[in-house]
Amino acid sequence: MQSMRALVLCGALVLAVSACGGDDGADGGSASGSGSAALQATPTEPAKESVALTATDTSCVAAKTDLPAGVVKFVIKNDGSQMTAVYVYRSDRTVVSERNNIQPGTTADFVVQLAAGSYQLACKPGHKGDGIRQDIKVTGEVAAQQDPRVTRAVQEYRAYVAAQVDDSIAKTEQFVAAVKKGDVAKAKALYAPSRVGWESVEPVAEAFGDIDPKVDLREADLEEGQEWTGWHRLEKALWKAPGTLKKEAKYGDRLLADLAELKAKLPGAQIDAPSMANGAKELLDEVATSKITGEEEAFSHTDLWDFDANVAGAKKVYDLLTPILMEKNPALVTTLDTEFADVAALLDKHRKGDGFVSYTELSKDEVKELADAVNALAEPLSGLAAAVAS
Repeated sequence: MQSMRALVLCGALVLAVSACGGDDGADGGSASGSGSAALQATPTEPAKESVALTATDTSCVAAKTDLPAGVVKFVIKNDGSQMTAVYVYRSDRTVVSERNNIQPGTTADFVVQLAAGSYQLACKPGHKGDGIRQDIKVTGEVAAQQDPRVTRAVQEYRAYVAAQVDDSIAKTEQFVAAVKKGDVAKAKALYAPSRVGWESVEPVAEAFGDIDPKVDLREADLEEGQEWTGWHRLEKALWKAPGTLKKEAKYGDRLLADLAELKAKLPGAQIDAPSMANGAKELLDEVATSKITGEEEAFSHTDLWDFDANVAGAKKVYDLLTPILMEKNPALVTTLDTEFADVAALLDKHRKGDGFVSYTELSKDEVKELADAVNALAEPLSGLAAAVAS
């Protein structure tokens, strides 16, 4: 969720699937699919550059700021006192990719593909605000794709994203219909399922930064004067003030319109192997921060539905890239297979019917068990982008 990332993450799924196009005046703005970045090829060559990036509480310094087009590995050292995130923004302020949850005193690799153009690196200590910016310039051309496995993985992932968005729209139409009728019980039953498709590919939408806050903003993250729209506004009405449900129905129509806008923008989304891998890690960061705390679904307590969708989205990326990873790092495949299975087994313990128990039914020990399993998976998954692009 965009607002949560401003406080804790600033999209991990994001999937770091980026979008190109128009500038709406806000970071992560709308994308039209125009511009040189939209022509980026999917990479197979190893990183042309390995660039040291030092982040502190007050600075963001890259060792090199003139880079060749292609795959770049930023080696991030967090010399600050807070956990930090690093974003790469295009000149139109859309997001190329991001690396979150870099602990103080640690080093993290961040692999991205960059076409020719002007960019900004943004270090975000505490995962807050617009970050401390560093301009970078990229020249040259990205090598054409030669590996058919990568091409196939990207094509299949595009199809997956489109199907998940369609699924979320179809289920949200049913959800909104129940809201309009004032059918509280039915609307409650349809709320969590309507979000599954969205949660499995959320970072794609975060690349179009104006969509995410429209549909997924939490009340706790509202800024002064900001209109609250989206699923969580309807969630509050359902669980806290059902008598107001029909009055809130206009926000259901708004939600559907915003999801339709997302679908229209998907053809302009840029997807490559590193961005897919970064996005998988981002989805797990989403779990490890907002989902595992129970803060995301503050009224419905349907957090485990979101949790499961995030993990499923990450697993889809991993499955599509496994043939490439198996050749380049078979040991990592063994590790990730085990860790994904462990998380799935823990989630299965909390299933109820077609969904999950309320988050409030989990004990502190069960929450810790889930958190530990997700963290154990996220750590090796953070190496997926570098392995695929090596």
